[in-house]
Amino acid sequence: MTAELVRGQNHPLSQARLEVRVSAGRPVVAGATLSDEQGRVRGVEWVAHPGAPTLPGLEVSKQAAADHRLAFDLDALPGTVHRVSVLLALPTGVGGPVRFGAVAAPFVAVTGLDGSEVASYTITGLDTESAVVALELYRRQGAWKVRAVGQGYAGGLAELLTDQGLPEAQQLAGGINEAVAQGLARSVSAPPPRTADTDRSRQAAASAAGPDQPYAGPPGASGSVPPQSPYDAPGPQGATVPQAGYPAGPAQPDPSAVTQPSAATGGPVDYSHPGRQTAAPPPPPPTAPGQPARPVAGDATGWSMEERLYNQVWGMFEDLARTTAAYRSAVDFADSRMEQELDKVLSDPRSRIGGQGDAAREAAQAKRAGLVDQARAALDRDLAQLAAEAEVVEPALPAAYAAWDNPVWHAYRVPMEIPMALRLGDLRLPESEGLSIPMLVRLPLERGLWIDSGRAGLDDPLADSDELRRLAMDTAVVHAARLLAVHPAGEFTVHVIDPAGSGASSLAPLVRSGVLDGPPAAGAAGVGEVLARLTQRVDLVQMAVRGGVADSLPPDLDTAEQLLIVNDFPHGFDDRAVTGLRYLADEGPAVGVHLMMVADREDAAAYGPLLDPLWRSLLRITPVPDDHLADPWVGHAWTYEPALVPPGSQVLQQVLSQVAAARRSWNR
Repeated sequence: MTAELVRGQNHPLSQARLEVRVSAGRPVVAGATLSDEQGRVRGVEWVAHPGAPTLPGLEVSKQAAADHRLAFDLDALPGTVHRVSVLLALPTGVGGPVRFGAVAAPFVAVTGLDGSEVASYTITGLDTESAVVALELYRRQGAWKVRAVGQGYAGGLAELLTDQGLPEAQQLAGGINEAVAQGLARSVSAPPPRTADTDRSRQAAASAAGPDQPYAGPPGASGSVPPQSPYDAPGPQGATVPQAGYPAGPAQPDPSAVTQPSAATGGPVDYSHPGRQTAAPPPPPPTAPGQPARPVAGDATGWSMEERLYNQVWGMFEDLARTTAAYRSAVDFADSRMEQELDKVLSDPRSRIGGQGDAAREAAQAKRAGLVDQARAALDRDLAQLAAEAEVVEPALPAAYAAWDNPVWHAYRVPMEIPMALRLGDLRLPESEGLSIPMLVRLPLERGLWIDSGRAGLDDPLADSDELRRLAMDTAVVHAARLLAVHPAGEFTVHVIDPAGSGASSLAPLVRSGVLDGPPAAGAAGVGEVLARLTQRVDLVQMAVRGGVADSLPPDLDTAEQLLIVNDFPHGFDDRAVTGLRYLADEGPAVGVHLMMVADREDAAAYGPLLDPLWRSLLRITPVPDDHLADPWVGHAWTYEPALVPPGSQVLQQVLSQVAAARRSWNR
C-alpha cells in the first residue's frame, strides 16, 4: 500500500534499488546531493545533476523535463553517505516560469523497479521558491527511510546548495543552468496544453494590422465561455498576441462531426456548440480473444480529425520513449545484478578457481540473459503494436503532417486555414530501427530553426563540407516550401538572405516558382535592408500590441507570417547585422517573424560567446540523419531524419506552382 506523505513525515524503505519519479507538468531540473553523517555535502563530486548525471548508486536525468525517473541503488552508495536529497529547480534563462507558485504542485513518488509505489508526496505551499528539496532518503540504524521535506529556496539552486554547506555553490549552480540550457536547446518541445477555441481564434481574429477591428482576445473573453477541449489550459506563452495574417470568418464545421438529432425530428435538443461536436473514431475491427485491439487512425482525444491525429502521433512518440526507457532500465538492472553476483564470487578466494567459480559465473550470466530476453520480448511486443499503429496512421495524415511521398500531396490544394502543426522530419531510436515517428511542431512556430551545415557531431569525420552545406540549404528550401504550402494564400511570406549567392542552385525552386517576397538579398547592403525592414515590423507590431492600437498600424504593412532564411551565416554579416539577427530570433516569433538559419556554428567562433544565446534559442536540425534531439519525457537521444523530397519526384514543383498561382490571385 502506498504511503501518501505530508511534509516532515517519513516511511521505511524495504528495497535497495528504487526509482524516484517526478511529475511537474512543466520542465524542471532534477538532481540529488549526497551528505555525510553531519549532513554536509563534501564537494561538487557529491552532487548529481544534468551536467554530471551519474554517481555511485545514483543516476539522474540529463536534461530538464516535465517527468523524471531518478535511479537509486542504496547498497552501492559509499559507506560515508548517510543522506540523499532529491532536488527540483526551475530552469533559468529559458523563458519559463521563475517560481513554483506559478506552476502546478510537483508530485514525487518512490517506487520499486516494477513500478509499485512505496511512498508519494505532493509538494504544496510553494510560492516564490525556484528550487526545492523534495525528498530525503536517509540511513538510520542500518536501515533506509524516506522523508517528505518540501523545503523551498527563493534564491534558486545557488541558495539551496549553499544551505547544504557546499562552498562552490554559486559556480556549480551556474554550471547546472548552463548544462540545462544546452539540453533544452536540443530538446523537442512537448505539445503545449491547448485551448481549442483560443488556438482557432487566431485564425478568425483580426490581424495585427486589421484596418477595422482590433484583436479583442479569444472568443468568450467578454461573454459566455464555449465548451473546451480536455487539453484546455493556458499555453506556455500565456499572453494573447495578435498573429498577423489569419483570415477572418466563421469557423468551418468539422466534416467528421457526429450529427445530433434536433427537436424538429423529435429527438432531444442539442445545446452543444455546433463546431465543437467530437466525432468518435470508428470502432476497431473485431479481434481474437486475448489479442490487442487493431489500431485505428485518429484514435485519440480531439475536436477534429486533424487534432486527433496530432495527439495520436504524440502519444506514439511518448509510448516509444517510455517502453524503450523500461527496456534500457531492465538491461541496466540485469547487468548490475550480474556484476554483484560475480563480485561475490570473486571476493571469495576459494571460488575464484575450479569448477565452483565457473559454475557461478555461468549461472550469473544465464540469469542476466534470461532477464534481458524477458525485457526484449516486452519491448518487441510494444514495438509490434506501435508499428501496426504507424501503418494505419501514416496514410491518414493530412498534408501538413505527411511525408513528401504520401499520396495526399498529389491531391494538394492551397488550404483555407492554418493547420495545428507541421512535420519537420522523423525520429527513431536504435532499439526500433524499423519504426519512426513523425516529428511534428506546433504552428505558429514558437522558436526558429537552425539547419546545421557543419560536421560537428556527425558520425562520418570525412564528410564533405561543401556537400553538407548544399544539403543543408536543400533542407531549408524543402521546409520553407512546406510552410508556404500549408498556409492560405497571402498568409506566409518568405525572405532570403544569401550574401555571396552560394545557395543559388538550392534556392532555384523557390525563385523560379515566384513564391518569394523578392529576389534573395546579396551583399552587405542587401543584408542590412532585409534585416532593417523585418526589425521595423517587429517594433511596430510590438508597440501596437502593448498600446492596444493594433488597428493603427501602417496600411502597407505585410500582415502575413514572415520567415527569414539566412544562408551561410556569418559570412557577409557585420556586428550590426549580427545584433539585428539576434533581435529577430528573440523577439520575432511572438509577432509572427521567424528565423531559419543555415550555418556552421564553428564558422561563427570568431564572435566568441556572443552568439551562444542565438544558437540555444533555435531548434537545431541536420540535413543528414543524426542523433542529437532529445524527447521531453526521459531524454533519449533520438536519431533525426529530415523530411526530404524523394529523388526524381516532381511533387515540390507541383506544390510550389499551385502556391504561386494562389498568391497571384490573392494579390489582384
